[in-house]
Amino acid sequence: MSTSKTGGQLVVDMLRSFGVEYVFGVVGGQTLAITDAIIDTPGIELVHTRHENAAAVMMDAYGRLTGRPAACIATTGPGATNLLTGVGGAYRDSSPGFVLTCNNNGENIHKDDAQNADHVRLLGPLVKFSRLVAHASSIKQAMEEAYVNALTGNPGPVHLDFARDTIEGRVQDPPAVPAEHPSRRWVGERPAAEAAVLARTVERVLSAQRPVVWLGNGGNRARASEDVLALAEALGIPVVTTFNGIGSVPTTHPLVFGAASRMGTALSGRVLDEADLVLALGNSLNAVSTTRWRRSLPEIVQVDVDPAMIGRYYSEITEGVVGDLASFARGLVTAAGQRAAGAREMRAEWLASLHKARTAWWQSTEVADTGAQGTLSPADIVRTLREAAPDETLLIPDAGNPGVWSFLWEIRQPNSYIKPVGFGNMGFALPSAVAASLIDPARPVLALIGDGSLAMSMGELETLARVGGNVCVVVLNDSSYGNIRQEQELHFGGRTVGVDFGPVDFAMAALAMGVEGATVGSLPTLRQRVAEAFAAGTPTVLDVQIDRDANAWTYPAFTARREEA
Repeated sequence: MSTSKTGGQLVVDMLRSFGVEYVFGVVGGQTLAITDAIIDTPGIELVHTRHENAAAVMMDAYGRLTGRPAACIATTGPGATNLLTGVGGAYRDSSPGFVLTCNNNGENIHKDDAQNADHVRLLGPLVKFSRLVAHASSIKQAMEEAYVNALTGNPGPVHLDFARDTIEGRVQDPPAVPAEHPSRRWVGERPAAEAAVLARTVERVLSAQRPVVWLGNGGNRARASEDVLALAEALGIPVVTTFNGIGSVPTTHPLVFGAASRMGTALSGRVLDEADLVLALGNSLNAVSTTRWRRSLPEIVQVDVDPAMIGRYYSEITEGVVGDLASFARGLVTAAGQRAAGAREMRAEWLASLHKARTAWWQSTEVADTGAQGTLSPADIVRTLREAAPDETLLIPDAGNPGVWSFLWEIRQPNSYIKPVGFGNMGFALPSAVAASLIDPARPVLALIGDGSLAMSMGELETLARVGGNVCVVVLNDSSYGNIRQEQELHFGGRTVGVDFGPVDFAMAALAMGVEGATVGSLPTLRQRVAEAFAAGTPTVLDVQIDRDANAWTYPAFTARREEA
Protein backbone atom coordinates (compact mmCIF):
# COMPACT_ATOMS: atom_id res chain seq x y z
CA MET A 1 0.00 0.00 0.00
CA SER A 2 1.35 3.40 -1.01
CA THR A 3 2.13 5.90 1.73
CA SER A 4 2.81 9.60 1.45
CA LYS A 5 3.76 12.65 3.45
CA THR A 6 4.36 16.25 2.59
CA GLY A 7 7.82 17.47 1.68
CA GLY A 8 7.64 19.68 4.75
CA GLN A 9 7.09 16.66 6.99
CA LEU A 10 10.09 14.95 5.38
CA VAL A 11 12.22 18.02 6.12
CA VAL A 12 11.15 17.93 9.78
CA ASP A 13 11.72 14.16 10.00
CA MET A 14 15.26 14.67 8.71
CA LEU A 15 15.94 17.48 11.18
CA ARG A 16 14.81 15.25 14.02
CA SER A 17 17.00 12.42 12.68
CA PHE A 18 19.99 14.76 12.88
CA GLY A 19 19.17 15.60 16.49
CA VAL A 20 17.81 19.10 15.86
CA GLU A 21 15.70 20.09 18.86
CA TYR A 22 14.78 23.68 17.99
CA VAL A 23 13.76 25.64 14.93
CA PHE A 24 13.90 29.40 15.52
CA GLY A 25 12.13 31.78 13.22
CA VAL A 26 9.33 33.98 11.98
CA VAL A 27 6.61 32.10 10.10
CA GLY A 28 5.30 33.18 6.70
CA GLY A 29 3.11 31.75 4.01
CA GLN A 30 5.96 29.85 2.36
CA THR A 31 7.20 28.30 5.63
CA LEU A 32 3.92 26.77 6.76
CA ALA A 33 4.43 23.29 5.33
CA ILE A 34 7.49 22.93 7.55
CA THR A 35 6.31 24.77 10.65
CA ASP A 36 2.94 22.98 10.65
CA ALA A 37 4.71 19.61 10.49
CA ILE A 38 6.66 20.50 13.65
CA ILE A 39 3.40 20.56 15.63
CA ASP A 40 2.92 16.79 15.27
CA THR A 41 6.59 15.80 15.54
CA PRO A 42 7.83 14.97 19.05
CA GLY A 43 11.34 16.01 20.01
CA ILE A 44 11.47 19.17 17.92
CA GLU A 45 10.01 22.58 18.74
CA LEU A 46 9.39 25.85 16.93
CA VAL A 47 10.44 28.93 18.91
CA HIS A 48 9.02 31.99 17.19
CA THR A 49 10.91 35.25 17.46
CA ARG A 50 10.16 38.92 16.87
CA HIS A 51 12.77 39.22 14.12
CA GLU A 52 14.54 36.77 11.84
CA ASN A 53 17.97 38.07 12.83
CA ALA A 54 17.28 36.97 16.40
CA ALA A 55 16.33 33.53 15.09
CA ALA A 56 19.68 33.22 13.29
CA VAL A 57 21.54 34.35 16.41
CA MET A 58 19.69 31.77 18.50
CA MET A 59 20.74 29.09 16.03
CA ASP A 60 24.32 30.38 16.32
CA ALA A 61 24.34 30.42 20.13
CA TYR A 62 22.85 26.94 20.33
CA GLY A 63 25.62 25.63 18.07
CA ARG A 64 28.35 27.36 20.10
CA LEU A 65 27.06 26.04 23.41
CA THR A 66 26.28 22.45 22.42
CA GLY A 67 28.34 21.70 19.32
CA ARG A 68 25.12 20.47 17.70
CA PRO A 69 23.00 22.22 15.05
CA ALA A 70 19.71 23.97 15.62
CA ALA A 71 17.81 25.54 12.73
CA CYS A 72 16.48 28.95 11.82
CA ILE A 73 13.72 29.45 9.28
CA ALA A 74 12.42 32.39 7.26
CA THR A 75 10.10 33.09 4.39
CA THR A 76 11.16 34.43 1.04
CA GLY A 77 12.60 37.88 0.29
CA PRO A 78 12.72 40.14 3.37
CA GLY A 79 12.44 37.16 5.70
CA ALA A 80 15.56 35.64 4.18
CA THR A 81 17.50 38.90 4.07
CA ASN A 82 16.71 39.53 7.74
CA LEU A 83 18.63 36.34 8.55
CA LEU A 84 21.85 37.51 6.96
CA THR A 85 23.56 39.24 9.87
CA GLY A 86 23.00 36.46 12.39
CA VAL A 87 24.03 33.82 9.85
CA GLY A 88 27.21 35.78 9.14
CA GLY A 89 28.04 35.72 12.84
CA ALA A 90 27.67 31.94 12.93
CA TYR A 91 29.82 31.53 9.84
CA ARG A 92 32.66 33.78 10.97
CA ASP A 93 32.77 32.16 14.42
CA SER A 94 32.41 28.55 13.18
CA SER A 95 29.05 27.66 14.68
CA PRO A 96 27.01 24.83 13.08
CA GLY A 97 23.35 25.21 12.16
CA PHE A 98 20.69 24.74 9.49
CA VAL A 99 19.51 27.90 7.73
CA LEU A 100 16.15 27.11 6.10
CA THR A 101 14.56 29.53 3.66
CA CYS A 102 11.27 28.87 1.90
CA ASN A 103 10.88 30.24 -1.59
CA ASN A 104 8.02 30.61 -4.06
CA ASN A 105 6.80 27.75 -6.21
CA GLY A 106 9.59 26.26 -8.28
CA GLU A 107 8.23 27.44 -11.64
CA ASN A 108 8.08 31.03 -10.36
CA ILE A 109 11.52 31.30 -8.73
CA HIS A 110 13.54 34.06 -10.46
CA LYS A 111 10.32 35.53 -11.85
CA ASP A 112 8.54 38.65 -10.62
CA ASP A 113 6.58 36.80 -7.94
CA ALA A 114 5.85 38.33 -4.54
CA GLN A 115 8.96 38.93 -2.44
CA ASN A 116 11.16 37.28 -5.07
CA ALA A 117 14.85 36.96 -4.14
CA ASP A 118 17.72 34.64 -4.99
CA HIS A 119 18.34 33.18 -1.56
CA VAL A 120 21.24 30.97 -2.62
CA ARG A 121 23.19 33.92 -4.01
CA LEU A 122 22.31 36.07 -1.00
CA LEU A 123 23.34 33.58 1.66
CA GLY A 124 26.08 31.74 -0.22
CA PRO A 125 29.03 33.89 0.93
CA LEU A 126 28.00 33.51 4.60
CA VAL A 127 27.53 29.74 4.84
CA LYS A 128 29.62 26.62 4.24
CA PHE A 129 27.04 25.12 1.85
CA SER A 130 24.03 26.56 0.00
CA ARG A 131 21.55 24.82 -2.27
CA LEU A 132 18.11 25.23 -3.81
CA VAL A 133 15.92 22.17 -3.27
CA ALA A 134 13.33 22.23 -6.04
CA HIS A 135 12.32 18.53 -6.15
CA ALA A 136 10.95 16.39 -3.34
CA SER A 137 13.18 13.51 -4.41
CA SER A 138 16.20 15.65 -3.48
CA ILE A 139 15.15 16.59 0.08
CA LYS A 140 16.81 13.71 1.92
CA GLN A 141 20.10 13.78 0.04
CA ALA A 142 20.37 17.58 0.17
CA MET A 143 19.85 17.60 3.93
CA GLU A 144 22.39 14.81 4.44
CA GLU A 145 25.01 16.67 2.43
CA ALA A 146 24.27 19.87 4.33
CA TYR A 147 24.56 18.14 7.70
CA VAL A 148 27.97 16.68 6.90
CA ASN A 149 29.20 20.10 5.75
CA ALA A 150 27.91 21.75 8.93
CA LEU A 151 29.71 19.42 11.34
CA THR A 152 32.95 18.35 9.69
CA GLY A 153 36.20 20.31 9.60
CA ASN A 154 35.66 23.79 10.99
CA PRO A 155 31.91 23.72 11.69
CA GLY A 156 29.53 26.32 10.33
CA PRO A 157 26.02 27.11 9.11
CA VAL A 158 24.56 25.50 5.99
CA HIS A 159 21.69 26.79 3.88
CA LEU A 160 18.81 25.00 2.14
CA ASP A 161 16.29 26.95 0.07
CA PHE A 162 13.05 25.00 -0.45
CA ALA A 163 10.66 25.70 -3.29
CA ARG A 164 7.15 26.10 -1.90
CA ASP A 165 5.57 23.35 -3.98
CA THR A 166 8.42 21.01 -3.00
CA ILE A 167 7.48 21.18 0.68
CA GLU A 168 3.71 21.56 0.25
CA GLY A 169 3.30 18.69 -2.23
CA ARG A 170 2.85 15.04 -1.26
CA VAL A 171 5.84 12.71 -1.52
CA GLN A 172 4.70 9.26 -2.63
CA ASP A 173 6.59 6.38 -0.99
CA PRO A 174 8.92 8.75 0.89
CA PRO A 175 12.37 7.47 1.86
CA ALA A 176 12.74 5.89 5.28
CA VAL A 177 14.21 8.27 7.86
CA PRO A 178 16.03 6.65 10.78
CA ALA A 179 15.32 7.87 14.30
CA GLU A 180 19.03 8.64 14.61
CA HIS A 181 20.87 9.31 11.40
CA PRO A 182 24.07 7.22 11.08
CA SER A 183 26.07 10.33 10.15
CA ARG A 184 25.71 11.53 13.73
CA ARG A 185 28.07 8.75 14.87
CA TRP A 186 31.09 10.01 12.92
CA VAL A 187 30.77 13.68 11.92
CA GLY A 188 32.32 14.82 15.20
CA GLU A 189 35.48 12.77 14.75
CA ARG A 190 38.63 14.79 14.14
CA PRO A 191 41.94 13.72 12.56
CA ALA A 192 44.93 13.12 14.82
CA ALA A 193 48.43 14.34 13.98
CA GLU A 194 50.81 11.65 12.78
CA ALA A 195 53.44 10.29 15.18
CA ALA A 196 56.30 11.59 13.02
CA VAL A 197 54.84 15.10 13.09
CA LEU A 198 54.48 14.99 16.88
CA ALA A 199 58.06 13.75 17.25
CA ARG A 200 59.35 16.63 15.11
CA THR A 201 57.22 19.20 16.90
CA VAL A 202 58.11 18.14 20.43
CA GLU A 203 61.80 18.75 19.73
CA ARG A 204 61.03 22.36 18.82
CA VAL A 205 58.87 22.84 21.90
CA LEU A 206 61.41 21.30 24.28
CA SER A 207 64.25 23.44 22.91
CA ALA A 208 62.31 26.72 23.06
CA GLN A 209 63.14 28.92 26.04
CA ARG A 210 59.79 30.72 26.16
CA PRO A 211 57.07 28.89 24.19
CA VAL A 212 53.50 30.17 24.44
CA VAL A 213 50.20 28.47 23.64
CA TRP A 214 47.97 30.94 21.79
CA LEU A 215 44.59 29.24 21.91
CA GLY A 216 41.89 30.25 19.45
CA ASN A 217 38.24 29.52 18.86
CA GLY A 218 39.19 25.94 18.04
CA GLY A 219 39.69 25.46 21.77
CA ASN A 220 36.01 26.20 22.31
CA ARG A 221 34.85 24.06 19.40
CA ALA A 222 37.02 21.10 20.44
CA ARG A 223 36.10 21.41 24.14
CA ALA A 224 39.85 21.13 24.68
CA SER A 225 40.34 22.88 28.02
CA GLU A 226 41.48 19.85 29.99
CA ASP A 227 43.99 18.68 27.37
CA VAL A 228 45.46 22.15 26.70
CA LEU A 229 45.93 22.83 30.40
CA ALA A 230 47.52 19.40 30.87
CA LEU A 231 50.02 20.31 28.13
CA ALA A 232 50.72 23.69 29.76
CA GLU A 233 51.30 22.10 33.15
CA ALA A 234 53.46 19.27 31.85
CA LEU A 235 55.84 21.49 29.89
CA GLY A 236 55.59 24.78 31.79
CA ILE A 237 53.99 26.78 28.98
CA PRO A 238 51.85 29.91 29.54
CA VAL A 239 48.51 30.11 27.73
CA VAL A 240 46.87 33.15 26.20
CA THR A 241 43.74 33.10 24.08
CA THR A 242 42.45 35.05 21.14
CA PHE A 243 39.34 37.22 21.59
CA ASN A 244 37.39 34.35 20.06
CA GLY A 245 39.14 31.83 22.30
CA ILE A 246 37.94 33.42 25.55
CA GLY A 247 36.09 30.79 27.56
CA SER A 248 38.08 27.88 26.18
CA VAL A 249 40.15 27.77 29.40
CA PRO A 250 39.47 29.24 32.85
CA THR A 251 41.30 32.48 33.55
CA THR A 252 41.62 31.32 37.17
CA HIS A 253 44.22 28.74 36.13
CA PRO A 254 47.72 29.98 37.09
CA LEU A 255 49.07 29.39 33.57
CA VAL A 256 46.32 31.32 31.77
CA PHE A 257 47.15 34.97 31.09
CA GLY A 258 44.05 36.35 29.37
CA ALA A 259 43.24 37.35 25.81
CA ALA A 260 45.54 38.89 23.23
CA SER A 261 43.74 40.63 20.40
CA ARG A 262 43.42 43.96 18.65
CA MET A 263 42.32 45.36 22.00
CA GLY A 264 43.71 42.75 24.37
CA THR A 265 45.37 43.21 27.72
CA ALA A 266 48.77 44.51 28.69
CA LEU A 267 49.40 41.18 30.44
CA SER A 268 48.66 38.91 27.47
CA GLY A 269 50.58 41.27 25.20
CA ARG A 270 53.66 40.88 27.38
CA VAL A 271 53.45 37.09 27.27
CA LEU A 272 53.37 37.06 23.48
CA ASP A 273 56.05 39.74 23.18
CA GLU A 274 58.47 37.59 25.19
CA ALA A 275 57.75 34.32 23.35
CA ASP A 276 60.31 32.60 21.13
CA LEU A 277 57.81 30.01 19.83
CA VAL A 278 54.03 30.27 19.45
CA LEU A 279 51.83 27.18 19.45
CA ALA A 280 48.79 28.56 17.61
CA LEU A 281 46.16 25.98 18.50
CA GLY A 282 42.83 26.35 16.68
CA ASN A 283 43.92 29.92 15.99
CA SER A 284 43.54 31.29 12.46
CA LEU A 285 45.82 34.28 13.21
CA ASN A 286 43.18 36.58 11.78
CA ALA A 287 43.04 40.36 11.80
CA VAL A 288 41.32 40.68 15.19
CA SER A 289 44.03 38.60 16.86
CA THR A 290 47.06 40.15 15.20
CA THR A 291 46.14 43.86 14.94
CA ARG A 292 45.55 43.31 11.23
CA TRP A 293 48.77 41.28 10.93
CA ARG A 294 50.96 44.05 12.31
CA ARG A 295 51.85 41.98 15.40
CA SER A 296 55.41 40.68 15.22
CA LEU A 297 55.57 36.98 16.04
CA PRO A 298 58.40 34.46 16.47
CA GLU A 299 58.32 31.03 14.82
CA ILE A 300 54.86 29.43 14.82
CA VAL A 301 53.53 25.90 15.03
CA GLN A 302 49.93 26.16 13.82
CA VAL A 303 47.50 23.31 14.55
CA ASP A 304 44.11 23.12 12.84
CA VAL A 305 41.64 20.49 11.62
CA ASP A 306 41.32 22.40 8.35
CA PRO A 307 44.57 22.38 6.33
CA ALA A 308 43.45 25.45 4.38
CA MET A 309 43.59 27.56 7.57
CA ILE A 310 47.28 26.81 8.15
CA GLY A 311 49.82 29.31 6.87
CA ARG A 312 47.31 31.75 5.41
CA TYR A 313 49.18 34.42 7.35
CA TYR A 314 52.76 34.42 8.67
CA SER A 315 53.39 31.56 6.24
CA GLU A 316 57.18 31.95 6.08
CA ILE A 317 57.58 31.33 9.82
CA THR A 318 54.81 28.74 10.19
CA GLU A 319 55.03 24.98 10.46
CA GLY A 320 51.64 23.32 10.10
CA VAL A 321 50.11 20.40 11.92
CA VAL A 322 46.81 19.07 10.59
CA GLY A 323 44.77 17.58 13.39
CA ASP A 324 42.50 17.99 16.36
CA LEU A 325 44.11 20.30 18.88
CA ALA A 326 43.04 18.27 21.92
CA SER A 327 44.58 15.15 20.41
CA PHE A 328 47.68 17.16 19.51
CA ALA A 329 48.04 18.39 23.11
CA ARG A 330 47.78 14.85 24.49
CA GLY A 331 50.22 13.53 21.90
CA LEU A 332 52.78 16.24 22.64
CA VAL A 333 52.77 15.40 26.36
CA THR A 334 53.27 11.72 25.56
CA ALA A 335 56.08 12.50 23.11
CA ALA A 336 57.86 14.68 25.67
CA GLY A 337 57.82 11.90 28.25
CA GLN A 338 60.38 12.25 31.02
CA ARG A 339 62.00 15.26 29.32
CA ALA A 340 59.03 17.40 30.32
CA ALA A 341 60.45 17.97 33.80
CA GLY A 342 63.58 19.57 32.37
CA ALA A 343 61.50 21.87 30.19
CA ARG A 344 59.45 23.01 33.19
CA GLU A 345 62.60 23.72 35.18
CA MET A 346 64.17 25.70 32.33
CA ARG A 347 61.10 27.97 32.17
CA ALA A 348 60.43 28.30 35.90
CA GLU A 349 62.12 31.69 36.35
CA TRP A 350 60.28 33.18 33.36
CA LEU A 351 56.96 31.81 34.57
CA ALA A 352 57.60 33.23 38.04
CA SER A 353 58.02 36.70 36.53
CA LEU A 354 54.80 36.26 34.54
CA HIS A 355 52.91 35.13 37.64
CA LYS A 356 54.06 38.29 39.42
CA ALA A 357 52.83 40.39 36.49
CA ARG A 358 49.55 38.47 36.45
CA THR A 359 48.89 39.21 40.10
CA ALA A 360 49.71 42.89 39.59
CA TRP A 361 47.44 43.11 36.54
CA TRP A 362 44.41 41.75 38.37
CA GLN A 363 45.13 43.98 41.36
CA SER A 364 45.26 47.02 39.06
CA THR A 365 41.65 46.41 38.01
CA GLU A 366 40.19 45.98 41.49
CA VAL A 367 37.23 48.14 42.46
CA ALA A 368 38.53 51.19 44.32
CA ASP A 369 35.17 52.27 45.77
CA THR A 370 32.82 49.34 46.40
CA GLY A 371 30.10 51.77 47.47
CA ALA A 372 30.20 53.90 44.31
CA GLN A 373 26.95 55.60 43.28
CA GLY A 374 25.64 57.51 40.26
CA THR A 375 27.17 56.85 36.87
CA LEU A 376 29.40 53.82 37.33
CA SER A 377 32.69 52.67 35.84
CA PRO A 378 32.11 49.76 33.43
CA ALA A 379 35.28 48.15 34.79
CA ASP A 380 33.84 48.28 38.32
CA ILE A 381 30.52 46.95 37.04
CA VAL A 382 32.13 43.87 35.50
CA ARG A 383 34.24 43.10 38.59
CA THR A 384 31.14 43.55 40.79
CA LEU A 385 29.05 41.29 38.56
CA ARG A 386 31.65 38.57 38.85
CA GLU A 387 31.44 38.76 42.65
CA ALA A 388 27.65 38.46 42.61
CA ALA A 389 27.19 35.79 39.93
CA PRO A 390 27.59 32.05 40.58
CA ASP A 391 30.76 30.33 39.35
CA GLU A 392 28.87 28.44 36.61
CA THR A 393 27.34 31.60 35.13
CA LEU A 394 27.40 31.81 31.34
CA LEU A 395 28.54 35.31 30.36
CA ILE A 396 27.28 36.61 26.99
CA PRO A 397 28.74 40.03 26.18
CA ASP A 398 27.40 41.83 23.13
CA ALA A 399 29.58 43.47 20.49
CA GLY A 400 31.42 46.71 21.26
CA ASN A 401 32.30 47.89 24.74
CA PRO A 402 30.65 45.01 26.66
CA GLY A 403 33.01 42.56 24.99
CA VAL A 404 36.10 44.62 25.74
CA TRP A 405 35.19 45.22 29.38
CA SER A 406 34.56 41.49 29.73
CA PHE A 407 38.35 41.00 29.77
CA LEU A 408 37.86 41.77 33.47
CA TRP A 409 35.43 38.88 33.96
CA GLU A 410 37.12 36.00 35.75
CA ILE A 411 36.23 32.77 33.92
CA ARG A 412 36.03 29.99 36.48
CA GLN A 413 34.74 27.19 34.25
CA PRO A 414 35.47 26.40 30.60
CA ASN A 415 32.78 26.92 27.98
CA SER A 416 31.06 29.61 30.04
CA TYR A 417 31.51 32.57 27.68
CA ILE A 418 30.29 33.33 24.15
CA LYS A 419 30.60 36.54 22.16
CA PRO A 420 30.33 37.65 18.51
CA VAL A 421 33.88 38.25 17.28
CA GLY A 422 34.51 37.50 13.62
CA PHE A 423 31.42 39.38 12.39
CA GLY A 424 31.05 41.60 15.47
CA ASN A 425 27.29 41.63 15.02
CA MET A 426 25.38 43.78 17.48
CA GLY A 427 22.13 42.47 18.93
CA PHE A 428 23.74 39.13 19.81
CA ALA A 429 23.51 38.79 23.59
CA LEU A 430 19.75 38.87 24.19
CA PRO A 431 18.75 36.24 21.57
CA SER A 432 21.70 34.11 22.68
CA ALA A 433 20.45 34.24 26.26
CA VAL A 434 17.11 32.87 25.06
CA ALA A 435 18.87 29.96 23.34
CA ALA A 436 20.97 29.28 26.44
CA SER A 437 17.83 29.15 28.57
CA LEU A 438 16.31 26.52 26.29
CA ILE A 439 19.43 24.36 26.62
CA ASP A 440 19.49 24.60 30.43
CA PRO A 441 16.71 26.67 32.06
CA ALA A 442 18.39 26.53 35.46
CA ARG A 443 21.86 27.72 34.43
CA PRO A 444 22.60 31.34 35.39
CA VAL A 445 23.03 33.46 32.25
CA LEU A 446 24.36 37.02 32.39
CA ALA A 447 23.80 39.03 29.21
CA LEU A 448 26.04 42.11 29.22
CA ILE A 449 24.56 44.50 26.66
CA GLY A 450 25.15 48.06 25.58
CA ASP A 451 22.10 50.23 25.13
CA GLY A 452 22.78 50.37 21.38
CA SER A 453 22.67 46.59 21.00
CA LEU A 454 19.65 46.18 23.23
CA ALA A 455 17.70 48.74 21.23
CA MET A 456 18.43 46.68 18.11
CA SER A 457 17.09 43.48 19.64
CA MET A 458 14.61 44.76 22.25
CA GLY A 459 11.61 42.92 20.79
CA GLU A 460 13.20 39.69 21.99
CA LEU A 461 12.54 40.71 25.59
CA GLU A 462 9.03 39.42 24.93
CA THR A 463 10.56 36.18 23.60
CA LEU A 464 12.63 35.93 26.78
CA ALA A 465 9.52 36.48 28.90
CA ARG A 466 7.73 33.71 26.97
CA VAL A 467 10.61 31.23 27.11
CA GLY A 468 11.76 32.08 30.63
CA GLY A 469 15.07 31.11 32.19
CA ASN A 470 17.58 32.19 34.81
CA VAL A 471 18.69 35.23 32.82
CA CYS A 472 19.95 38.56 34.12
CA VAL A 473 20.35 41.24 31.44
CA VAL A 474 22.67 44.06 32.51
CA VAL A 475 22.51 47.15 30.30
CA LEU A 476 25.64 49.29 30.11
CA ASN A 477 23.71 52.45 29.32
CA ASP A 478 25.51 55.55 28.10
CA SER A 479 22.80 56.57 25.59
CA SER A 480 25.35 56.07 22.85
CA TYR A 481 27.21 53.76 20.54
CA GLY A 482 29.92 54.12 23.15
CA ASN A 483 32.78 52.17 21.59
CA ILE A 484 32.54 54.14 18.33
CA ARG A 485 32.09 57.46 20.15
CA GLN A 486 35.26 56.75 22.13
CA GLU A 487 37.17 55.97 18.93
CA GLN A 488 35.95 59.24 17.43
CA GLU A 489 37.09 61.14 20.50
CA LEU A 490 40.49 59.45 20.37
CA HIS A 491 41.23 59.77 16.66
CA PHE A 492 39.11 62.68 15.41
CA GLY A 493 40.00 65.45 17.80
CA GLY A 494 37.03 64.89 20.10
CA ARG A 495 34.46 65.44 17.33
CA THR A 496 31.56 62.99 17.33
CA VAL A 497 28.73 62.28 14.93
CA GLY A 498 25.97 59.69 14.69
CA VAL A 499 26.58 58.08 18.06
CA ASP A 500 24.41 59.75 20.70
CA PHE A 501 20.76 59.10 21.60
CA GLY A 502 18.10 60.42 23.92
CA PRO A 503 17.51 58.62 27.21
CA VAL A 504 15.67 55.28 27.20
CA ASP A 505 14.26 53.65 30.34
CA PHE A 506 15.11 50.03 29.58
CA ALA A 507 13.77 48.86 32.93
CA MET A 508 10.35 50.26 32.05
CA ALA A 509 10.57 48.76 28.56
CA ALA A 510 11.33 45.35 30.07
CA LEU A 511 8.33 45.60 32.38
CA ALA A 512 6.12 46.45 29.41
CA MET A 513 7.27 43.22 27.73
CA GLY A 514 6.74 40.97 30.73
CA VAL A 515 10.26 40.92 32.19
CA GLU A 516 11.18 42.18 35.64
CA GLY A 517 13.12 45.45 35.32
CA ALA A 518 14.93 47.90 37.57
CA THR A 519 17.25 50.88 37.26
CA VAL A 520 20.44 50.54 39.29
CA GLY A 521 22.43 53.51 40.58
CA SER A 522 25.12 52.06 42.84
CA LEU A 523 27.51 49.12 43.04
CA PRO A 524 25.97 47.76 46.29
CA THR A 525 22.52 47.81 44.68
CA LEU A 526 23.88 46.11 41.57
CA ARG A 527 25.44 43.37 43.64
CA GLN A 528 22.20 42.86 45.55
CA ARG A 529 19.94 42.94 42.48
CA VAL A 530 22.05 40.42 40.55
CA ALA A 531 22.12 38.01 43.47
CA GLU A 532 18.35 38.36 43.87
CA ALA A 533 17.76 37.84 40.15
CA PHE A 534 19.70 34.60 40.03
CA ALA A 535 18.11 33.39 43.26
CA ALA A 536 14.66 33.98 41.75
CA GLY A 537 15.61 32.13 38.56
CA THR A 538 13.43 34.26 36.28
CA PRO A 539 14.41 36.90 33.69
CA THR A 540 15.45 40.34 34.92
CA VAL A 541 16.74 43.48 33.21
CA LEU A 542 18.99 45.87 35.17
CA ASP A 543 19.54 49.27 33.55
CA VAL A 544 22.86 50.74 34.74
CA GLN A 545 24.03 54.24 33.80
CA ILE A 546 27.76 54.13 33.03
CA ASP A 547 30.49 56.76 33.01
CA ARG A 548 30.80 58.02 29.41
CA ASP A 549 34.39 59.14 30.09
CA ALA A 550 35.58 55.59 30.84
CA ASN A 551 37.32 54.79 27.56
CA ALA A 552 38.06 51.16 26.75
CA TRP A 553 40.63 52.26 24.16
CA THR A 554 42.79 53.95 26.79
CA TYR A 555 42.04 51.87 29.91
CA PRO A 556 45.52 51.18 31.36
CA ALA A 557 45.03 47.43 31.85
CA PHE A 558 44.12 47.02 28.16
CA THR A 559 46.78 49.20 26.54
CA ALA A 560 49.93 47.66 25.14
CA ARG A 561 52.86 47.24 27.50
CA ARG A 562 55.37 50.04 27.37
CA GLU A 563 58.95 49.43 28.35
CA GLU A 564 60.13 51.47 31.32
CA ALA A 565 62.53 54.24 30.43
